[in-house]
Amino acid sequence: MSDTQWIDAWSIDEGRDRVSRLFQDRFGHAPAGVWSAPGRANLIGEHTDYNGGLVFPFALLHRTFVALTPREDSLVRVVSAQEDTAWEVDLADVAPGSLSGWGTYVVGVAWALREAGYTVHGFDAAVASCVPYGAGLSSSAALEAATAVAVDAVSGLGLAGGVDAPNDEGRRVLVDACIRAENEIAGANTGGMDQAAALRAREGHLLLLDCVTNDVTHVPFALSAAGLELLVIDTRAPHQLVDGQYAQRRATCEAAAVALGVPSLRVIADRGDTMEVIAQALSVPGALVPGVEPQVAVRRVRHVLGDIERVRRVASLLEEGRTAEVGPLLTSAHVSLRDDYEVSCPELDVAVDAACDAGALGARMVGGGFGGSAIALVPHAHVQEIADAVATAFGARGFAAPGFMVAQAGAPAW
Repeated sequence: MSDTQWIDAWSIDEGRDRVSRLFQDRFGHAPAGVWSAPGRANLIGEHTDYNGGLVFPFALLHRTFVALTPREDSLVRVVSAQEDTAWEVDLADVAPGSLSGWGTYVVGVAWALREAGYTVHGFDAAVASCVPYGAGLSSSAALEAATAVAVDAVSGLGLAGGVDAPNDEGRRVLVDACIRAENEIAGANTGGMDQAAALRAREGHLLLLDCVTNDVTHVPFALSAAGLELLVIDTRAPHQLVDGQYAQRRATCEAAAVALGVPSLRVIADRGDTMEVIAQALSVPGALVPGVEPQVAVRRVRHVLGDIERVRRVASLLEEGRTAEVGPLLTSAHVSLRDDYEVSCPELDVAVDAACDAGALGARMVGGGFGGSAIALVPHAHVQEIADAVATAFGARGFAAPGFMVAQAGAPAW
């Protein structure tokens, strides 16, 4: 009997029950309602969102649940099943750089909606989640998005729309609020892919997102028809985006774009400049801001351009029904993230190598990097075998036991 650890998603009823009981226990009455939002995995297109590129995420079945009741004043009180301490602040005291801690992801959404001109009061809220924390599966955006649809509902803003008729234009507003919450209040300078996946995804589909126009295309994600599954491997290596490494990569790309005379690296990708031309331009003395090394900038740019092209290639392969051919593109993306973008870690590399050695068609790290999760495209009949091989490889290296899930494209925030 295998002792491989599988990470199960809660049913909607279980999640609602868990968070409702937590709210009742902590606040002494039932909540006005319960809302939820998914974590996300990204099939291909990493660190391209803040470079104006293309990304290909999808919503997971694993969700964060928020039970919430509005208040008449501007006080926000939040408790979480995943945190030992409660969190409390007045919305009048919220400003960039003024707060820290897990509650910033909640209160930041209300602050951003107020900044956008919407009338939002305080609230009491409880949070419970089965999205693995720190796994690179966007637990933070799930929390933001669940808060956003909850606040939207109790404030009567009408932005999210109904379950059967989502308001995509309104959800763009909620996405923007969630991005501002994460960037300006929580202090994590990420792109907008995670929030878009949580709020604008469609069940059973990948979300092809153009990060310049914010237009989306919903692409059917039916791996079972090809006899395949997408295995998610939570390496349990701590994943942090607020330690400066993520921001450093973003700053280097932005400096490279300025040096190349374009608003974002997406322009270079669409224009088709060769890496030789790009390297020459970035090597001109004074082209880059002090502190950015030309050879490092070249590697960062090469990854971004390569992953934008890989997104396009994967989209074409899926449209043509050549799903198995996606595998090698995942592996080439991991090599690029490991070598050119330098955001991998030993646990991620072992997960990718062990999965491929055991029969995966391809694998890569997913998310911002520096820990977190990997994904592997695997034959349906060999899911357990490949998971066992990864777990064995982790044990041989003395790493913590990884967790696994078989990803399916879930529903957006409701």
